[in-house]
Amino acid sequence: MPPVLATAFGAILERHLEPVATADLVLWSLRGLGAIDTGITAEARDGEVRLLQAGRPFAALPLPPPAPPAVRAPRIASAAALEAAAEAAAQPVAELLTALLRAAWVRSPTLRQAGTERVLRSTFEELFNHLDPYSRYISPEEASLARQRRIGIEGLGLRLAAGRDGGVVLAEVLPHGPAARAALRAGDRLLAVDGTPIEGRSLADAIAALEGPHGSESVLRLGRGTRRWSVRLSRTLTPPETVVSSRQGDILTLRVTSFSNATDRSLARALADNFARHPPRGVILDLRGNRGGLLAQAVAVADAFLPGGEVAHTDGRHPEAIRLYVAGESDLARGRPVVVLVDGRTASAAEIVAASLGDRGRAAIVGSATTGKGLIQVVIPLPNGGELLVTWSRVLAPDGWPIQGLGVLPELCTSLGAEALAESMRLLRAGEAPMRVPLARLRAARAPVPASEVTALRGACPAAEGRDADLAAARQLIDSPAAYDAARGR
Repeated sequence: MPPVLATAFGAILERHLEPVATADLVLWSLRGLGAIDTGITAEARDGEVRLLQAGRPFAALPLPPPAPPAVRAPRIASAAALEAAAEAAAQPVAELLTALLRAAWVRSPTLRQAGTERVLRSTFEELFNHLDPYSRYISPEEASLARQRRIGIEGLGLRLAAGRDGGVVLAEVLPHGPAARAALRAGDRLLAVDGTPIEGRSLADAIAALEGPHGSESVLRLGRGTRRWSVRLSRTLTPPETVVSSRQGDILTLRVTSFSNATDRSLARALADNFARHPPRGVILDLRGNRGGLLAQAVAVADAFLPGGEVAHTDGRHPEAIRLYVAGESDLARGRPVVVLVDGRTASAAEIVAASLGDRGRAAIVGSATTGKGLIQVVIPLPNGGELLVTWSRVLAPDGWPIQGLGVLPELCTSLGAEALAESMRLLRAGEAPMRVPLARLRAARAPVPASEVTALRGACPAAEGRDADLAAARQLIDSPAAYDAARGR
């Protein structure tokens, strides 16, 4: 446990978005013991950190020394100096916490019954409860399974689901993957994997049976109606299809479901194909329900619509967390009107695209307030095989406001009802922007934004799930140049 704690605390002291006092690292971590054994509490008093059972102290040690200035104010230090200072500061913290955890372990049969991994997880969970909603600890088993799944069952190009009769069926067959090339279909029943029957086993067991390293093979026994057959599939890394294009007249709709490592290429191909055969009059970029994905892909997708300039920038305590993302000069939509659809489930990378195109005036945003997930995590491998996800930077839109908490506000709100939407469209056609005041306040906001201001701004267009009215409103904007220009503030 000491090497794990030393590595974890070094990463937190060095990289976390907000500075953390060494004493707080110890105290917050120790309070995680109470989630397992409610009789154990921790307190800091008179320069000591104490463990108590039923209100009586049973262990006490001096609080660790404060972190050096290079850790508390890292922008004045180089990345190498910061790393060295954080490692040096983390070591006594890890040793102190280890000693107190051992004392609690000896004292509490409940902790010993829970086991070392449960104690470790609980200490991290309580620590991160005080830091941010996205930093977290991933156990060695979870980390291993995640790595396998990244190249295992997805490598076969299929998804599983529980069937109505208690069996397991193929819920989805990914285009161009091994399962699709073998002519498998959604709804086919999975009967056996490598000779082991699946019938009577749980969905989790079936998924586990299909996992394996890249390049390995599995023999699947399948059923479709009365037909039974076997097929041998080889695992390959097939990127999921994340872009779906459709046309209604001369308006092109591109629905982006997530941001994988091929999303930018799929979107560029869809734009190129449509402009080559019959250039659309306008483009609708549908990001509703998109929970995000790869930051680099969000930048690339925004780049596809921008004529150059800033996409977004990030800010954090660590020198390497401060980055500027700039678009090229492509604009694959050739200056045509662009409307971006968002809703309350639009998050993370999808919010970066919407914020960028909205701030830059390249698109009109339609829908409701988005999730407000604008923090970026760095993955820290731990000596025990686990991983630590540490939030180390916040994403700022081109105008400088933070996406975290606030989310993206639309220029045309669809979540206030049909009457409000109709009135907003009337105002836009007359050249007036109904969301002008809250959008001005949003773009003037700077981190950290008070909770009261977050609530007030998001209340201007409450988060809601996407609806048919969103698409209809987007088409109306493209059909009305005056309304479109007013929505973009032009």
